[in-house]
Amino acid sequence: MDQFVTAPSRLRRPGRPGARRRLAALAAVGLSLTLAGTGCSDGGSESRAAAAAGGAGAPAAVAIQGPLCDALPTGTEPGNPASLTKEPPEAALQWIPVLTTFESAVRAAGLANELHRASGVTILAPSDDAFEAQFSEDDVDKLFIAEKDKLRDLLREHLVAGSLSLADLEAAGEVTTLAGSKIRVTGGGTTARLADKADTVCADYRAADARIHIINRVLGNLPVTGGTGHKSH
Repeated sequence: MDQFVTAPSRLRRPGRPGARRRLAALAAVGLSLTLAGTGCSDGGSESRAAAAAGGAGAPAAVAIQGPLCDALPTGTEPGNPASLTKEPPEAALQWIPVLTTFESAVRAAGLANELHRASGVTILAPSDDAFEAQFSEDDVDKLFIAEKDKLRDLLREHLVAGSLSLADLEAAGEVTTLAGSKIRVTGGGTTARLADKADTVCADYRAADARIHIINRVLGNLPVTGGTGHKSH
C-alpha cells in the first residue's frame, strides 16, 4: 500500500486555489480504492518537531542551491530542507510547496509506493509553473484519470537510479532515467542544464535514500499544450 504524509495546506503555493483543489481531487480519484482502510504514515514527524523546536535531535543544516531556493521554506519553517532528510521521498515531496502538481501526479500514477521502496533514487521534479507551461488543464485531467500509463512513463522520465547530488550529476555528464532516456548534464556551480531543455532551480534536497532537484521544465517528449486549447492554464 502507498503510504504518505499529508502536508499542511498552508505550505501550498498561493494562487490558483481552484487548480490546487482540482489536482487533489484528481489524485483522490486514482487512489480512493487502493487507500481504503490504509492509515497515513507519520514517519519523520518526530524529526520535524525536533527541528522546529531547535532541540536535541534536530537534523544538521542541509545546503540547497539555485535561484528558487530563497522563495522556499528555510530555518525552522515546516518543509525546511533539514527537516526532510529522514522522510521517504514520496512524503518529502509533499513538503515542498512548488511541487504540488508533481506530487499529485506521483500519487495519481500509483508511484508513491515505488518511491517508498526505492533503494536510492534521484528525482528531477518539475515545478508547478513548469507543468502549467507544458500542459493544458484538459491534458492534465486526461493524464491523471484516463492515461495513467502515459503519466507513469512521464514521471519515470524524471527519475534516475541512485541518490545523486547536483555535483554527482555534473560529474557524470550523462544519466539514464528509469524510462530509459539518456539525459545530458551540463553547466556547473549552483545550477545544471538537463537535456538542453531544463535547468535546476533549487537542487540538493535530501530525503531518505533520495535527492530531489526542482527543475523548470517538464522532460520527455509529450507535446506542449499549455496556454492553448480549452481549459488551458
